[in-house]
Amino acid sequence: MEQLGMLYEGKAKQVYLTDERDKVIIRYKDDATAFNNVKKAVIANKGVLNNRISAMIFGRLRDAGVENHYISTLGDRDQLCRRVEIIPLEVVVRNVIAGSMARRLGIEEGTIPPNVIYDICYKAEALGDPLVNDHHAVAMGIVTYDELRVIYDMADRINATLKALFASTGVTLVDFKIEFGRTEDGRIILADEISPDTCRLWDAETGEKLDKDRFRRDLGHVIEAYEEIYVRLSRVVGLAL
Repeated sequence: MEQLGMLYEGKAKQVYLTDERDKVIIRYKDDATAFNNVKKAVIANKGVLNNRISAMIFGRLRDAGVENHYISTLGDRDQLCRRVEIIPLEVVVRNVIAGSMARRLGIEEGTIPPNVIYDICYKAEALGDPLVNDHHAVAMGIVTYDELRVIYDMADRINATLKALFASTGVTLVDFKIEFGRTEDGRIILADEISPDTCRLWDAETGEKLDKDRFRRDLGHVIEAYEEIYVRLSRVVGLAL
């Protein structure tokens, strides 16, 4: 298989075409951004860790029956993945109230709600990735109601699997962002990445933040937190090579 030209470059990843039309190479960068690209930095080795962490998580989800785009790890920064058409919605799954929801609704961060909360955001950087509801998404032609039911069902299964996985490492899965894509034959599968860039992860005993909030909130020791998550997952899942 041969790597061809770049198809797309985002804030944290590059996507390359290959000589197989249904496969792409995703390269994880060291770039870090926050607040809709207002805050930027380069954090050495972040891309390597996110590649390895995402690979372990995608593998565990695949074993749990959650179809996703991950095929194999090609190197320190690269994954071979199925090519999909990304659905321009970010699905945010909240087990604990934190971050923007706590600020928006005036709820104390760390509050545990009686239900799992699902938010969807329209992926439009020029608009600030606004929060939308199901009816907005359907009205804009992004998805159908049937597709939303598939997405929410998958998000529920992903949440159950990841909560158990992280709990086994002594980490609370506070919330996380996921994205989905359509395959050539129209199936909806999980795509993008799952890493400390896209999850809030707190130490279950101390509450220490082990995720991108260390960058957002200038807490320091960002790469050390990512390394801690990698080490803990490796003990449970096995090393991602």
